[in-house]
Amino acid sequence: MKHKDHYNDEYIVELSRKIYAVCPTFDTQKFCHLLQGQLEDKELFARFDCIVDAIVATMGNDYAQNIHCFSELLGEELPKAEGMFSFGWWLWPIGRYVERYGNEDWRLSLSFIKELTKRFTGEYAIRPLLKEHPREVMDALIGWSKEDNVHIRRLASEGIRISLPWSQKLLVALEEFEKTTIILTNLKDDSQKFVQKSVGNNLNDLFKEAPQKAYWLIEKWRQTTSSKACEWIIKHGMRNQNKDKRKQLR
Repeated sequence: MKHKDHYNDEYIVELSRKIYAVCPTFDTQKFCHLLQGQLEDKELFARFDCIVDAIVATMGNDYAQNIHCFSELLGEELPKAEGMFSFGWWLWPIGRYVERYGNEDWRLSLSFIKELTKRFTGEYAIRPLLKEHPREVMDALIGWSKEDNVHIRRLASEGIRISLPWSQKLLVALEEFEKTTIILTNLKDDSQKFVQKSVGNNLNDLFKEAPQKAYWLIEKWRQTTSSKACEWIIKHGMRNQNKDKRKQLR
């Protein structure tokens, strides 16, 4: 099943029930009427936007109140690094709502995203906050990079990627490079592959946009004893550089 096919009429009914359970004034009938039969011809993010539009039409424009309701429906945290797309996928439209409206109260949104990412990724929702409030949000992510929860640590890296798939390019990692360095350095020896892949992908993005900064960061890391995790991250981050070198040798 393609990602988009999860978000169908059956999903709409189930989501309406979940929202109603935490927001008794929610108009489930109107919500379903606006969406059922309207999603089949749309791609993934177009479906999300239709759902978000229906949320606004039925829940109203009180962002703080809506976020309070969404906080109540998040459910149990994922017990392991795995499972984000297996169990948390149903929360993606909620994340899209925060992505679109989060700067109405960016501090509240940041707190919500921290909880959201324990069940599903917050990497898309956090990017508009980074764009509008780069210093403050990067400071928060420095703290997140030292959290015990693997999903929060992973988001500290994944959210600042320059070229995140399915998202517009974001250059905050370059504009706030000193803070980027702190975040990625805090995570360079992380024991979880889930986090290591994100840090490696950050390096890969950095090589494409500002290779001198990527080489500088790797050199900085190697000035101290390098862990197996760090060496794996560097190899993963340099994968395209190594491909280019092999092509030049042919």
